[in-house]
Amino acid sequence: MSSNTVRVLTGITTTGTPHLGNYVGAIRPTVRASRRPGTESFLFLADYHALIKCDDPVRVQRSTLEIAASWLAAGLDPEKVTFYRQSDIPEIPELTWLLTCVTGKGLLNRAHAYKAALDKNAEAGVDADDGVTAGLFMYPVLMAADILMFKAHQVPVGRDQVQHIEMARDMAASFNHLYGGGQELLTLPAAVIDDNVALLPGLDGRKMSKSYDNVIALFGPREQLKKQIMGIVTDSRAPGEPKETEGSALFAIYRAFATPDETAAFAKAFAEGIGWGDAKQQLFERIEQEIGPMRARYEHLMANPQEVEQALLAGAVKARQLATPLMRELRQAVGLRALTNVGKSASADKGARASLPVLKQYREQDGKFYFKLTQGAATVLLQSKGFDSPRDAGQAVRRLQTEGATALAALKEWVTTPQGVSEASVKDALERLVSNSV
Repeated sequence: MSSNTVRVLTGITTTGTPHLGNYVGAIRPTVRASRRPGTESFLFLADYHALIKCDDPVRVQRSTLEIAASWLAAGLDPEKVTFYRQSDIPEIPELTWLLTCVTGKGLLNRAHAYKAALDKNAEAGVDADDGVTAGLFMYPVLMAADILMFKAHQVPVGRDQVQHIEMARDMAASFNHLYGGGQELLTLPAAVIDDNVALLPGLDGRKMSKSYDNVIALFGPREQLKKQIMGIVTDSRAPGEPKETEGSALFAIYRAFATPDETAAFAKAFAEGIGWGDAKQQLFERIEQEIGPMRARYEHLMANPQEVEQALLAGAVKARQLATPLMRELRQAVGLRALTNVGKSASADKGARASLPVLKQYREQDGKFYFKLTQGAATVLLQSKGFDSPRDAGQAVRRLQTEGATALAALKEWVTTPQGVSEASVKDALERLVSNSV
């Protein structure tokens, strides 16, 4: 992978039939991203995640086929991306365990899904952990393993998933600090959000979700698409009365498919009092314009699942060409090693790693992101100011790791040297950090 290549990773849980929200929020943007120069795309079917909330094997298998067929019908070229099924990569659960061993329970206690389950039980007056599986509790660790396994730089998510990316960063930073010896064994990812389409509204105005029974099917029959669009909830304003675009599910869905000029024209029609029936007809025609040509390809793949299976197995081979050597490196780092080198004591190895300078990235209670350069157990050589964005902090860290002391001039407004620490010792540490990372 070129140093200028951006690696993007996206997964969809295999528990349901894809709907327009999945298409707009995940399938379409990742297909488009896979065609951009300088982008390396990893796209996977999260069937391990499906087991957390679905105990119907037939549904999981059917959903896997439907989602894979949807991605391929939407234009995904498996020759140009890494397209795979999560359960075909045995290194992912192995990495999950390694991350589990460096992740504090307190971090997982704060996960939104787990807290929501506790709140629901509290309202029902039952035991706090009633119905809460270890799988639900450990969900963020498995998701982190998905991301960190392939050293993803960017993960497109909705705002409700940003916390999981932050947790993945925390886990990676902890692992690197404990076992990296000055190297970034695991890459810290960044969340990427499109505010216009990340949370597509459903028929009732709430987030489009199968759990709300408010979805619009992605590749259902043309007649079904029209019927569902005609069922979008609107207010009672009659034709001729001006209508608000703000808060309108119908307008939000249209905007997710239309060009800026088309969106402006639709907004003008709202202001001029377009009837709801006419507005829904325009929405149907605009969506069908994009989705219709893909429907035949989807139906072909659903009728020929062996083509989908072949693509996924080929993707797994490609994915494991990266996963297997990384796990070999991580196993070596944590001490799961061949006994032929047992003469090297663990204490000596740990001491050697401890003598190397380390860049540690972390988040403070003020919500900002920091990093520091340390030498040994407690000596801080360089301390950053707080960054609002984890990406900005990560970019600064990467500059120091790759450029060493030459990056200090560009970062002088963001870093400080503690009293008593010489400039020479900082530069020397950075030089050793760079040489050890090569």
